[in-house]
Amino acid sequence: MSIECGDRGTLYIVATPIGNLGDISARMEQTLRDVDFIAAEDTRVTRKMLERLDIKKPLVSYYEHNSRESGEKILGRVISGENCALVTDAGTPGISDPGEGLVRLCIGAGIPILIIPGPCAAVSALTLSGLPAGRFTFEGFLSTARKSRSRRLTELKAEKRTMVFYEAPHKLMRTLNDMLAAFGDRNISISRELTKVFEETIRCKLSEAITHFELTPPRGEFTLVIEGADDAPPAEQTLDEAISAAESYIQGGMSVKDAVKKASDEFGAPKNTLYNSMIKQQPDGASAPSGRSIK
Repeated sequence: MSIECGDRGTLYIVATPIGNLGDISARMEQTLRDVDFIAAEDTRVTRKMLERLDIKKPLVSYYEHNSRESGEKILGRVISGENCALVTDAGTPGISDPGEGLVRLCIGAGIPILIIPGPCAAVSALTLSGLPAGRFTFEGFLSTARKSRSRRLTELKAEKRTMVFYEAPHKLMRTLNDMLAAFGDRNISISRELTKVFEETIRCKLSEAITHFELTPPRGEFTLVIEGADDAPPAEQTLDEAISAAESYIQGGMSVKDAVKKASDEFGAPKNTLYNSMIKQQPDGASAPSGRSIK
């Protein structure tokens, strides 16, 4: 693979392993060898990987708290013609990661940007979950502020797509309890230490996950995949709609029994529940057409 040449350099977004160094691709390795320097979230983590590959390359620190100052310096070097590889501690830069700021900076300056794809914990966990993956939403880390976190979970209550979150071990129990309160007892898949020696994925209800981690203290980095809201309307809404429909059928001359059956078939409301609701609305002294339950 040859590095792009020109008056200006190129920014290469390079995905790195999320745990297992065996996931280093040939293209990833060659890019790291060929660039002029590497912008890393944590230079200590990246240096260990480079030592494994026997690569000696200048490293520039680029993380959340120095992104403004460091970003301008990196941009200046790339504008002058140097090629830079952007890496994060693990996975794909820019995904819940400060690297997105450097990407925006280079886009604004008209710098060529290329992707060297590779591991991503969110996609890996989603694939392992068995939950619908045709449409999903990535939420990353929730706010550590209780009020903001609660507000965001409330906003997501009606989200029908599968949702993917990241969470640290010391915050996991609080997050699971908040999710249970906001979403109800939905299905969840929890993956930890992906591609590492102690990789594990559990698939269960939110309440069962809470019980599990009460007995087994959380360790490692977690990716949570939660099913979206049910497309079916709430039971109360379904029953109200079925009652309204049955009433209109009765007004049109249909018997209570036939009206209940028709409305039940149309809206999926339980026949007995719908029948009893209709009988309660009959005038005092009116009798039901049959003393038998409807099945």
